Amino acid sequence: MAIAHSRICLIACCVVVLFASAAPQRFVGTSDGPTSNGVSPGHQTSKDSPRKSEDETCAPCHQKEALTFAQTEHHRTSSFPSQESIRGSFAGGSNELKIADPAPVIGDPGLTYKMTRSDSSFLVSAITGFTGQTQTRTEAVGLVIGSGVRGQSYLYWKGDSLFELPVSYWSDGNRWINSPGFRNGPPNFDRPASPRCLECHMTFMQTISNDPASNRYEKSKSIPGISCETCHGPGAAHIAAHHAHTPSTNESIVNPAKLSRDRQVDLCSLCHSGVRQPSGAGFAYVPGNPLDTYLGPSPHTSPGPPDVHGNQVGLLRLSRCYLASTSMTCSTCHQVHRPEEPASSYSSRCMSCHKSDSCGMFKKLGRKIESNCIDCHMPMQLTQAIISETDDTVIRTTMRTHRIAVYSPANIQ
Repeated sequence: MAIAHSRICLIACCVVVLFASAAPQRFVGTSDGPTSNGVSPGHQTSKDSPRKSEDETCAPCHQKEALTFAQTEHHRTSSFPSQESIRGSFAGGSNELKIADPAPVIGDPGLTYKMTRSDSSFLVSAITGFTGQTQTRTEAVGLVIGSGVRGQSYLYWKGDSLFELPVSYWSDGNRWINSPGFRNGPPNFDRPASPRCLECHMTFMQTISNDPASNRYEKSKSIPGISCETCHGPGAAHIAAHHAHTPSTNESIVNPAKLSRDRQVDLCSLCHSGVRQPSGAGFAYVPGNPLDTYLGPSPHTSPGPPDVHGNQVGLLRLSRCYLASTSMTCSTCHQVHRPEEPASSYSSRCMSCHKSDSCGMFKKLGRKIESNCIDCHMPMQLTQAIISETDDTVIRTTMRTHRIAVYSPANIQ
């Protein structure tokens, strides 16, 4: 949702709704990594074999992880449209976004968006024209992108092609806005939703074309939200081995803890290493394989650090903490199966390596600095990637940098 391929992301990771029966199979490429390293053997599952949903297959044996992971922003980062998943209001009085009034003198037809419901459908209409001579285009929300912590964007189907709607929801102020990167008018319903965007918000969407830029999919073969297979790889062999009580139960699934540091970080880099383009069809990366075999290099060439949106791994790799460590990964701080904690609570991870009296602020503030290293050394910063221009208002957001460093007060939001 941000500009370029990050543009459909209002990162904020709407309880995910999965198919209850005959749920779609995830189809993957091959993995050549050794099973002793936690990488599942290479295979491609049958396109026609029925399969239960992730919750039904993983939760019975992994209840603790499944229960808490269902509450995370990752798991809720996309969903099918419902009253529970859509945060924007479709009720009268708060369901309109007026971009401009008609101005016949200068030939400007004006533009208003109106969000309405019809039975179980959530509709977005663009109304343009002059009094008594208006034109309306209406599309139904097909997918919800974003959990609503910062906001949400919405996609619609045109045949088997998926496009982004020009209106998004912004949590700050509980309001409708132009989708980031969209102009004030005329209404644009033609921005395609590419696989590269979707694979960071969905576990799987069956593509029709191998072209990484194609936005054609099979509607019935999709798993919204980030679920178990995104990090643990295809689970069919693991489930079969478990039911058969064979010794290969643990070797037929990816255990990230057994991967090398680089491969562990690759799991997060799939969606948190900037705007990188796949070399082939989307949704083909297999956890445990080198990510560089799937994604091309980052196009970031400016002398400064990457933008705080979407390239947390790139920023972390610039950090002295990361460079000085042989074992630090994203999981050193983040517990992926549990909802995110308040930022200051991560300070305890800092204190496992650092002493508070070595901080330049210790003499002034004493040991209370131990309760919040994060706001000083990983401050909130403005992103240049998510910008919405709605009428005469420019809406921007801040995100927390993952470059751990000493910052001047001017660089701390």
